[in-house]
Amino acid sequence: MLDIAIDADPDWDSSTGWDALVRAAAQAAIAESAFPQLASSPRAVELSVRLTSDEDVRALNAQWRGKDKPTNVLSFPQAEPDELAELAEDGPEVMLGDIVLARGVCIREAEEKAIPLDHHAAHLVVHGTLHLLGDDHGDDAAADAMEAREVRALGRLGIADPYGDRG
Repeated sequence: MLDIAIDADPDWDSSTGWDALVRAAAQAAIAESAFPQLASSPRAVELSVRLTSDEDVRALNAQWRGKDKPTNVLSFPQAEPDELAELAEDGPEVMLGDIVLARGVCIREAEEKAIPLDHHAAHLVVHGTLHLLGDDHGDDAAADAMEAREVRALGRLGIADPYGDRG
């Protein structure tokens, strides 16, 4: 059973339906991850998503990554991939971790890419969720694999490939 705690600052326009978007993006990411069984497991699996200001993300980025600037998305995994691979169907709740999105950065990037804000935010939630599940982009092969998962997850949501034509 997937439980997603979503907290959005008032600056994130409530008419967009962030709860539904975040839930759908996280579920799509999990379905395309190395651990698709987490989406339908009877075991409680939780992640949290915070939609907040650039300043809040800047502070977190400075504290945890030593980078004193806002970034589009931060992920804070709480479970190791080997733990996720060995999960039994019963047991205590598993906390995947936290994802934090910066509103201003997301808006600027969406405008630069000439795409809807909700599509870009969904991509960042997919990206962040995959990080919680052990995906990374530290080298070319890992980046290619992660991007392919992102594209497939976004395709489930009817969102175009954010990396351009792969054909």
